[in-house]
Amino acid sequence: MKKLLTTAALGATLLAAVPALAGDKGVVIYNPKKAPIASAVEVPAGKTLVFLSGKLSQDVVDPKAPKDSPASLGDTETQTLGTLKVIEADLKSMGLGMKDVVKMTVFLAGDPAKGGKLDFGGMMKSYTKFFGTPEQPNVPARSTVQVAALAGPQFLVEIEVMAVRP
Repeated sequence: MKKLLTTAALGATLLAAVPALAGDKGVVIYNPKKAPIASAVEVPAGKTLVFLSGKLSQDVVDPKAPKDSPASLGDTETQTLGTLKVIEADLKSMGLGMKDVVKMTVFLAGDPAKGGKLDFGGMMKSYTKFFGTPEQPNVPARSTVQVAALAGPQFLVEIEVMAVRP
């Protein structure tokens, strides 16, 4: 019986390590830990890559706040949500969607309300509304870095993505 359990456990481990295929694009997403971030993404030859420049949130959440303050656009969670909506709209205008994103770089400025530290948790709260959900299970390879500043003092989040055209 012990050998049977060991074999079953080995089988489950191997199954978890098998990469997921992203739809019919032939893109392979390596995600052995089932995290909301791929450890790697493999794009087969002959696929078209689409590179989106860095995007910023355009949603003003407090019109009474100074235009050049983070309060005008909200905290990191709010700005991430706004930025991902901009990306989603840009992709849609090209006949693509968030499911087609294979690589993402997130640039976070330190939040003055958090002593100048980046709010990784806030970013993840909005990120996980778009990636690794039951409706949209695909996850991109991703890097997240803190930067000294973005295009204006009101911005806490900038995101660039690479997508694959199906």
